Order: sequence, then structure tokens, then C-alpha cells
Amino acid sequence: MGMEETNATSESGANSPPVTDGNQESQGPVTQKAPVRFGWVVGVMVRCMLNIWGVILFLRLSKITSEAGILLMWLIILMSTVVTSVTALSVSAIATNGRVVSGGAYFMISRSLGPEIGGPIGVVFSFANALACALNTVGFAEEVQALLKDFDVVMVDEVNDIRIIGVITVTLLLLISLAGMEWESKAQILFFIVLLVSFTNYFVGTFLPPTQEKQAQGIFGYRSEIFIENLMPDWRGPNSNFFQMFAIFFPSATGILSGVNICGDLKDPTSAIPKGTLMAIFFTTLSYLAISVTVASCAVRDASGNITDILTGNITDILTGNITDGCVGLGCKYGWNFTQCIETQSCKYGLANSLKISGFYYLITAGVFAASLSSALGFLVSAPKVFQCLCKDNLYPYIGFFAKGYGKNNEPLRAYLLCFVIAVAFILIAELNTIAALISNFFLCSYGLINFSCFHASITNSPGWRPAFHYYSKWTALFGAVVSVVLMLLFTWWAALTTFGIIVFLFGYVNYNKPKVNWGSSVQAGTYNMALSYSVSLSGVEDHVKNFRPQCLVLTGPPNQRPALVDFVGSFTKHISLMICGDIIMVSLPLSIIIIIISGCLVKWMNKRKVRSFYSPFSSDNLRVGARYLMQASGLGKLKPNTLVLGFKANWRESSPESINDYINTIYDTFDSNYCLCILRMMDGQDVCDQFDFEADDISDKGCSDQITTVFQNDQGKKTIDVYWVADDGGLTLLVPYLLTRRKRWRRSKVRVFIVGDEQNMEEESSGTDAGRIVMCDSWLWLRFLYKCSKPMRTHDSCTKRGTHRGGRDKWQLGLIDISLFNHFDWALIMIILPVPQSVCPSALYMAWLDTLTCSLHCPAVLIRGNQQNVLTFYCQ
Repeated sequence: MGMEETNATSESGANSPPVTDGNQESQGPVTQKAPVRFGWVVGVMVRCMLNIWGVILFLRLSKITSEAGILLMWLIILMSTVVTSVTALSVSAIATNGRVVSGGAYFMISRSLGPEIGGPIGVVFSFANALACALNTVGFAEEVQALLKDFDVVMVDEVNDIRIIGVITVTLLLLISLAGMEWESKAQILFFIVLLVSFTNYFVGTFLPPTQEKQAQGIFGYRSEIFIENLMPDWRGPNSNFFQMFAIFFPSATGILSGVNICGDLKDPTSAIPKGTLMAIFFTTLSYLAISVTVASCAVRDASGNITDILTGNITDILTGNITDGCVGLGCKYGWNFTQCIETQSCKYGLANSLKISGFYYLITAGVFAASLSSALGFLVSAPKVFQCLCKDNLYPYIGFFAKGYGKNNEPLRAYLLCFVIAVAFILIAELNTIAALISNFFLCSYGLINFSCFHASITNSPGWRPAFHYYSKWTALFGAVVSVVLMLLFTWWAALTTFGIIVFLFGYVNYNKPKVNWGSSVQAGTYNMALSYSVSLSGVEDHVKNFRPQCLVLTGPPNQRPALVDFVGSFTKHISLMICGDIIMVSLPLSIIIIIISGCLVKWMNKRKVRSFYSPFSSDNLRVGARYLMQASGLGKLKPNTLVLGFKANWRESSPESINDYINTIYDTFDSNYCLCILRMMDGQDVCDQFDFEADDISDKGCSDQITTVFQNDQGKKTIDVYWVADDGGLTLLVPYLLTRRKRWRRSKVRVFIVGDEQNMEEESSGTDAGRIVMCDSWLWLRFLYKCSKPMRTHDSCTKRGTHRGGRDKWQLGLIDISLFNHFDWALIMIILPVPQSVCPSALYMAWLDTLTCSLHCPAVLIRGNQQNVLTFYCQ
């Protein structure tokens, strides 16, 4: 990863040309020191092993083994190994699928599942690492406090001493971290050497003959009786059970992502992460198995630590011969009587209490220090680097401050300070077991989502998923995800539910804000697969009236230039049916250039307006040809438009005859293509379609960010939707108003349906509709009004006669508006069935009819006509 230098250095990295100061010609070039990079051994394997060999190894492993027994202890270790190994395989697959930069688990999950899932996990995982730092620091403080107690040194009291030592320790670790990765790496190597010496010291100690002092602490060397006694569990306390011990132990296995978390500091992350992580799991698992079985074969569960409890030293028992009478525990067989402390539960030593087997005592103490400090340091380094990557992506507010990096390695100094504050807060709890249970929850959640990321990327069959690491399975990844979630609930159910709640809240925030990032996530691939699969499956389904939806091809031109038309159609298609904004481009520029210029900004405009629509530009010489091709080619399978929506040609009086003919011929072609038709007219001066053609200089980003409010975005209140259904078109004229009233903005609006007829057939007509009110009208009044209004536009008697005879039933509609104007002004929308144009009549005359039908209104008017296909369930058998 190219590290971003701040202040004095450029972004070009170590291979950039030398930087010179133009004002100082005599000086040589300013050399830039290369950032530190690590291989798979030091950068991944050693780091993971140090974080896995944490404080639990020395301070809690013997206690967990004592309560769970050897068999269940091995089961706990192996179950932990299964979870971590499957996660490591998933991590290796994801890490080798592409370039991995800084950010560790967050980077991999966010780039695999998208920001909605990656963001919450980035927060949770960073927090988990900060808690792990606190956990190991508290373990170190406990050991130091015990050591001081041996020398009768007490600062305040036992708990506060742990707090004081912990805060001082984490402050020193912070200073090492701030010194840079190079110093931190050297410290880790030192800790690793100390740990290896400590392990050697332990195994040597198990073979040495125990002294009397060791025996008083319950250590008797390898004994078959001790091994058999410690095979089975011995739960102590009301809350002691298998899963409680599992929860306490599991943090010992959570260091597997330590190498991943600093992947930006690795020479070759795609090679180093698989090798280093898997090797670390293998060696640490062997060490845990070996230590658990050897410690349980050498020591009894309870011992007093008092030399006076030896049976052979009691003269009375020797004289009476009752050496073991009344003696409780396995220590009796080896000449020790720990009965008193066992019965009073006051034993301070033994496998269940405090036990240290070693060849040299202080080497074990050094091992505890090395294990706790190395893990605390590792987590203190990991958490800020993960959080820095999250802050750079800017998914959440107010965290960008912590994204800034310093120095050649882009060190997140501000994030270090934040992690330090969190660690100190939990160090003040000073309770190791409580912190361990919380950490298990957060890490299991992270592991579960890493495994699910691998599974999801595999199951979607995306061509972009081709990891170089092949030793994984999508089903093992799914198994790891499920097991992680189950263990969360079994460990601490309330903490698990709290974690889920936090993730859901963070997920909801990112999902609501829709960050402008495109990482090619598997969620996108899965969405594509689902859409393709459902689209193909729909192709074999026959149409049914119950499933009819008005799927609209809207000739908007650039959608941002006709927002009212977009909003009107979106009002009844959003979340219900298909909407395509067709843009017929009549310019000389190539279509590819036009799409590059305007397509992106228009799609952004629709997304910002929350319009669920596709944008489909098409290059054509005129409107008719472009509309015809769009009607033929738009859509896919069943997702194909069945309704064409136009804007009213309000400037028809000033337009050329060719332009009017082009418009009317588009209407002819619509019915010939078996499409339904809607024409929207706005009367408030914001006509959505003043003209269908536009000049080349209109193609620009200007206006792409402007959001003009239209009447369709307002709450319509208790206004009415008047529907003039004077001819049976299949029911589309009634269906669209019903769909509008299902919207929140139109919910209180009432629908009035005007039909032609008399009161005798009123009941029959209204039985098939959901209209709130049916109004019967006299068509002869409309016919007389038509004759009066259309007289100036009539060109010859033959057209008038044919129009009166063949189109009479359509023409009387013109009088409808005139009558309604005297009765009702509180309209939200007027919908009028569109008269079918006659081919023998001039286009100008037909436009005059449409103009007269919708003129002088104070609300939007829609001329609508179905294609005679039944769309109402009234017609369904």
C-alpha cells in the first residue's frame, strides 16, 4: 500500500522522484525514507502467536482445565481452533482475491459485503481490539500486584493497585506505539523470545522432581492418578459451566487477525496472511493442548501451600497408624492433607486456584509479563489502524478527525489516543473474567461476518471472486458463521443481543445515508443474480388481470427538465411497477459521447429525488421514430413497458405542421403497439413538456443537482380526483387513481367518477369500481359544447361530418370540463379518457380537441386511455 505522507512528503511514495526546494539550488535532493515492511514470519506468524498467547494462557488456563477437566478442555480448545481455522481460511481467501490495504477485518468485510455491513463491523472490531488491550493489561497488572504482595508492598488495596498498575502500563505501551512500527516490532520480537524461554522453562519444570514446597502447592509430577482424576469436570460456583469456561478461554484464540490488521505494513499481504495466520494457529493449538494436558497430569485441583499439611510430619498419626483417616482429596495418596482448605474452600494453590510449574520460578513470571504485554501492545496497534481505515471511508459523522496519519508509515496517532482512552476506561473495571466475556462476544461477531463474507462472495458466483488461495469451502465458511453466532448467544446472551442491537443501529444509519462508494461488493453481485433469476422465471408466467401493473415508458427527455412528469408517474409506480425515463436525443453528437456527458448526472438526479426509475437515452432524428424504437426495445421479458406517458404539447399553435404530425403520429403508434397512453398537462406555468426537441448545448451537467418541487410532491389533503370514464378502455382510467390514493400524499383524497348513462344502470356501473362517488352525466350537453369549441378549427365539412358520426362519442367529452367548472374547484387531479384520434382528421384539429378538453384548469389534467385489456379484478373470473 502506498502510504500517504503528511506535511513534508508527497503522496507518490518511496519510488517518487526526489523532492527539491526551488529556492535553494545549492542543496541536494531531499531523500525520503522508505516505510517499514514486514514478511510473513515477523509480520504475521509471530504477531499472531504473540496475541494468541495472551494473559489467559498463564493466569486462567489451569483454572479452566481444573473445572472443565482435560476432556472438555481439549474440546474447548479444538472448538476454538475450528472457529479460528475456518475464519483463517475465509480470511486467506478474501485476502488473496485482490489488493488488501490497511484496515484489516474491516477492509475485507466492507469490500466484500459493502459499507452497510462493513461499517458496523469496523466500529465493533476496533472496540473489541481496544477491549483486548485492556484485558491483557489487567492480566499483567494482576501478576505485578501479586508479586508486590509477596514482598508485602501495597499501594492502596488489591483492586486499586491493579487499576494503578494497569493505567501506568498501558501508558508505557502507548509511548512504544507512538514511537512507530519499527520500535513496536522490535519489542514484539523481544517478547516472543522471552515467551519461548518461558515455555521451555515450563516443560522442563514438569519433569523435575517436585520439592516439598512444590508439593505443598499441589504439584507432584506426572502421576496417572492425577491424570485420571482431572479427566472429568468439577464445576465450581452457580455460574460455572461449559460455556462460561469457553467464554473465558476464547479470547486466547482471538489473535488470528493481528497480521491482517496491519496488512498495510506487510511486503506481500496476499502471500503473508494465509501462511502466517495458519501456521500461528497450528503452533498455538499444539501448545494449548500440550500445556493443558501436562498441567492437569502434574497437579491436584486444591492445595493449601502450607508445609505443615504433610501427613508424615504428624507424630500422632504415625503412632496410631491412621495416616489417611479423615483425609479428603487426591493429595492424601501422596502424603499431604489439604482437607481443611478443601472443606472451607480456602485453598490458595492447586490447579483450580493458583499454579505455576517451572524450572525457575521467575522465568514463568517473565513469561506472564511477555504474554500479556505483547498481546496488549499488539491489540493497541491493531485497533487504531482498523479505525483509521474506517474513518477514511467517512461512513459515520464526526470520526474523520481520527483518519489523519503521520510519518512514513501513516501512523494513526489520533486513533492511538482514542484507543488508549477506551482501554483505560475498561482497565478501571479491574475484573479479568468480565472483560473476557465481552471480548468473546465482539470477536465472535467479527469472525461470523468474515465467514459470511466469504460464503456470500462464493455463492453469488461473481466473476470478480477468484481468490488465489483455494483451500477453502463456502460451506465451511457458512458453518463458521453459524457457529460464531450460536456461541455468542450461548456465552453471554445479553451481551450478544446488545452487540446485535449496536450492529443493527449502525447498519441502519449507513443504509439510510447511502454513502457514495462503490467497492464491487458481493451484495451487488447477489442482487444482480437475484434480479436475473427472477426476471427469467417471470418469463414463463402467463399474464393475469390480478397481477397487471402499469409499467410506464415516460418520454421525459432529460428527467431533470420535466420533474412534474417524473413525479406524477413515480407517484403510482414506485415500489409497484416499472418506470423507464426515455430520452429521445435529436442532436448530431454520437450517442456514446452524450451518455458519458449526461447519463451519470441524470441518474444521480433521480436517485437524489428518490425516483425508482431507469434512464434510457436513445438517439433519433425525430420523436416518432425514437418513441417507436423505445417501445419496441425497452424492457426485459415481463419487465417491459405497457404504457407510454407523454407531456402535453402546449406550444402546438406555434409549432410547425411537421412537429404536430410527429406528435400525433406518436399517439397512433402507441395504440398500434398495443400500449396504453397517458398525456399529462400542467396548468401552473411549469409545463413538463414545452417541446420534445432540444439543442446540443442543453446537454450539460447544469441543473443535474437542482431539485424543483412540483405539485405531486405536496400533500394533497382532502381534495378530489375527478375521473371522467365515459368509455370502457379496460379499466386503466380507474386503476391509476386508485394507485395514487394508496400513497401517503394522496391518501385523504376522494375519487369521483363521472360516467355516461342514467340512474337505471348506475348500480351496475358502480359495482365493479372502488370509486367513492358515481356521477351520471348527459352526453348531449357535451356534444353541443364540442361543436361550439371546435368550430374555428374545422377545415372542411367532410371531416366534420365524419368526426360527428364516428367520433361523436369521444367529442362530447369536451363539454365535461365546462360543466364541472361551475360545480367544483377543489381538485387535486382531473383524469379524462383520451379520445381516439381519427386518421382522416388533421392533426391540428385533434390537438384543438385535446387543448379544449384540458384548458383553463387549476390543477394537473391527465388524458388517459387503456389498450382495451382488462385490468380490473371486476373482469376476473
